[in-house]
Amino acid sequence: MIIGVVSDTHVGGRIKSLPKELLDGLRGVDLIIHAGDILKDFVIYELEEIAPVEAVAGNNDDYYMQHKLGVKKIINAGKFKIGITHGYGGVNALKKAMATFARDSVDCVVFGHSHAPYNERIDGVLYVNPGSPTDKRFQKQYSYALLKVDDSGISAEIKYF
Repeated sequence: MIIGVVSDTHVGGRIKSLPKELLDGLRGVDLIIHAGDILKDFVIYELEEIAPVEAVAGNNDDYYMQHKLGVKKIINAGKFKIGITHGYGGVNALKKAMATFARDSVDCVVFGHSHAPYNERIDGVLYVNPGSPTDKRFQKQYSYALLKVDDSGISAEIKYF
C-alpha cells in the first residue's frame, strides 16, 4: 500500500490551488493523508478524485473544519496504526505530535504545522512531516511524502519539487 501524505496546503488565501506537481505525484496512491491547515474543504474533494482521504484540521482551519475532521485520528493501514495530527507549536511540532500519541499504540505519526519535512524513527515509531506543497517558508523546495506500508513495516520518503 502506498499512502500520499500532505499538510499545510493553505489553499484559499494567496494560494489558489494545489500544484500540478503534487497532484501528479499522488496519482496511483491507495490513500491520501492530509495533516491539517487545509482552509477550504474543496481541497479534500480534489484529493478524493485521486484516492480516499483521511484528514485532520490544523490551527488555521475554521471551527467547521475542526468539528468535521477533528484534530487527532488513528487509522489502520494493513496491520499497522497511523496517528494523524497537525502538531502545533512551531519548532516544537514534533514534540507536540509525540505528546498527542504518547498514550496510544501507533507505528507511525503523521504531523505538519512547521512546513519543515521530517522523516525519522524514534523509539520504534516513524514520525513523518511532509512539509508543504504550497508554502515552503524557509525550506529550499516544496514537498509532500509517500508512505510505503507492507508486511515488513512502514517507511517514508519525502518528495521534493
